[in-house]
Amino acid sequence: MSQAAVDHQAGDDDARLARLAAAGDLRAFESLYRRHVARVHGVVWRICGMNGARAEDLTQEAFVRAWQSLPGFRFESAFATWLHRLAVNIALMDLRREPPEQVCDEALLEACGGSHQPFCAGERADLEQAVANLPPRARAVLVLHDVEGWKHEEIGRELGMAVGSSKAQLHRARSLLRAMLDNHAAPAATRGKP
Repeated sequence: MSQAAVDHQAGDDDARLARLAAAGDLRAFESLYRRHVARVHGVVWRICGMNGARAEDLTQEAFVRAWQSLPGFRFESAFATWLHRLAVNIALMDLRREPPEQVCDEALLEACGGSHQPFCAGERADLEQAVANLPPRARAVLVLHDVEGWKHEEIGRELGMAVGSSKAQLHRARSLLRAMLDNHAAPAATRGKP
């Protein structure tokens, strides 16, 4: 069976389970939870800076909200898409509750937000730690754009910023990541040298 056929079958199964869950079938919702919890947790975990406890709380909040909202789900999109968007919105709302971060001059950020080469990841653990250490809004833009595939227009709407600011934050996040990873790699490269 092709991957497209497998994906279509999974979507059909999700729709069937979502209809049952919307009617109050807890076992159907549990099946949906088991199918999607890893992906939901992954995106929430990245947006909240790899804070495990916070990611667990936000993941649970996403599924509670999904359970409460399922009766109104109109099946205009795939259940997985709807759930993923719900989880991202919950993580972004949590991000908005944080105190404002110190940022560079907005005009300067927009000026340096032009096109550039995509970030090339080094070791996964170092990369994840570096992403966790990014300023919250820069981290959110990086995760939504580079990991989740959102467009700058969508990110701007969700985070309440101009498209240029979203591009600038992405540039900022990538630059900070490069610097953090370069700083981490430099001491390792000099180890063992006299």
